[in-house]
Amino acid sequence: MDDCSLEEFRRRWQEELAQAQAPRKWRRPEAAERRARRPEVAPGRREQASGDPALAQGLLEGAGRPPAARATRAEVQDVASRSRFPRAREGAGGGEQLVDQLIRDLNEMNDVPFFDIQLPYELAINIFQYLDRKELGRCAQVSKTWKVIAEDEVLWYRLCQQEGHLPDSSISDYSCWKLIFQECRAKEHMLRTNWKNRKGAVSELEHIPDAVLCDVHSHDGVVIAGYTSGDVRVWDTRTWDYVAPFLESEDEEDEPGLQPNVSFVRINSSLAVAAYEDGFLNIWNLRIGRYPVHRFEHDARIQALALSQDDAAVATASAFDVMMLSPNEEGYWQIAAEFEVPKLVQHLEIVPETRRYPVAIAAAGDLMYLLKAEDSARTLLYAHGPPVTCLDVSANQVAFGVQGLGWVYEGSKILVYSLEAGCRLLKLGNVLRDFTCVNLNDSPPNLMVSGNRDGRVRIHDLRASNVALSLPAHQLGVSAVQMDDWKIVSGGEEGLVSVWDYRMNQKLWEVYSGHPVKHVSFSSRSLITAHVPCQPVVRNADRDSVTPHRRHWGLIRAYEFAVDQLAFQSPLPACRPSCDTMATHCYDLALASPYNHV
Repeated sequence: MDDCSLEEFRRRWQEELAQAQAPRKWRRPEAAERRARRPEVAPGRREQASGDPALAQGLLEGAGRPPAARATRAEVQDVASRSRFPRAREGAGGGEQLVDQLIRDLNEMNDVPFFDIQLPYELAINIFQYLDRKELGRCAQVSKTWKVIAEDEVLWYRLCQQEGHLPDSSISDYSCWKLIFQECRAKEHMLRTNWKNRKGAVSELEHIPDAVLCDVHSHDGVVIAGYTSGDVRVWDTRTWDYVAPFLESEDEEDEPGLQPNVSFVRINSSLAVAAYEDGFLNIWNLRIGRYPVHRFEHDARIQALALSQDDAAVATASAFDVMMLSPNEEGYWQIAAEFEVPKLVQHLEIVPETRRYPVAIAAAGDLMYLLKAEDSARTLLYAHGPPVTCLDVSANQVAFGVQGLGWVYEGSKILVYSLEAGCRLLKLGNVLRDFTCVNLNDSPPNLMVSGNRDGRVRIHDLRASNVALSLPAHQLGVSAVQMDDWKIVSGGEEGLVSVWDYRMNQKLWEVYSGHPVKHVSFSSRSLITAHVPCQPVVRNADRDSVTPHRRHWGLIRAYEFAVDQLAFQSPLPACRPSCDTMATHCYDLALASPYNHV
């Protein structure tokens, strides 16, 4: 085969292949350079190179293969053997070079572009897992291959887990995780809109007659309350079951009304704890029944009570003793550790995520102690006079407010300590009034919210060591506060509950009651507030009667924002009649108090 025949064959193959691959514009840079260096066929030879159906059909079949297929030498020689050009069937050295060049060109045209190289599918998934939802959506518009990779179930399942949607589910529970992710995002947007517009349902939890509310605590929508009558009740607001059962004590032979007052109550996912005025402590397992699984008696009144958020560990402070209780391997409760401190403990918290050996933080006057079950008490801080006013802990840090020495010397401040290093990290604030509450564990990363007696709610930036935002939330002191990634809910001593959008520095709405707000806890779909009277027992005009008036009972409110339109149109629980009637008006949280409780 002479040079002219090779050039004719090459030019004809290029024209036929270009017509078949007209929509495909992508080529490797090196292939384009090689084609640019090839000599051009003479015009006379172009006319002689008439159509060859067998050769064109063979070339088109090779070009239309999927990416996994590759042209071989035998296939190309078979195509050339069926050609009508007799010189193309010659086995000269130039023909062998043409076959090799044809194989390389066909393989180049069949490669799928992916970062200019070819990658396995698993490696592509590992690269795409670092993209967020917007970047995955953009990648899905590049090509069909990228669309298949960007819509893989593993990627969207990881996105759901990272943003907190369906944390307890596995990847096999749903067939289309991208659709589940979109539904969760739409639901989250609806909840945020209901929060801002004050749309939802509100209920007042059923109160015990002739008893005053003493203490309230909640965890994940489950509320526990203790009363002056000695009764302890639990509500599950997640199922709208507001008829709470009583948690019985072992003293069933005592007459009603003779039981001591409840001092403190705490609850987590499996345990409920109540401390009484006479020094008794009851521990209930919510998964077993209404009777306590352990009952412990202290020699004096219990000043502070703490319950671990995720473990079975309880800490109590009575007189100058601090005890830590936990069950053993057989399930029997026992004293895990006992410490003696020189001053009375006012604040007590258990550090979360301490599995085997519980760790507690105790504030006794101007002393701050780190208590470990397997070690002796260690002094974390000695404030040299000013007492600790509030306390909160996270997995690796502790934050507490320290009373000031006066505006001339030094104002009140919040100190942040590292539990791992045992040293002070930050010193925040320098205000005239004392800090009354601080929330570190529930706040977003690198942020902390606090309340002060001056009525202001402050957001502290732990990275810059300054106050990022200060809100005039209440007329009197702030008694409870919590924040998430966009809002703040605070309660004041005057009985006002305020909801703020701190990104816009704007108050969204507020609800009033006649008693101080002692407990605030919310999630994305619900809000729990507790209004506890300052005085546990108020006598009537008749001195022989100790039954308090209804206005002194206190109340617990549960707000639900993840309800459908039927719940929006239903009357408020306080206004519901005894018979079933159809609602004719649309109610919202603006009518949360149909009558004055004060």
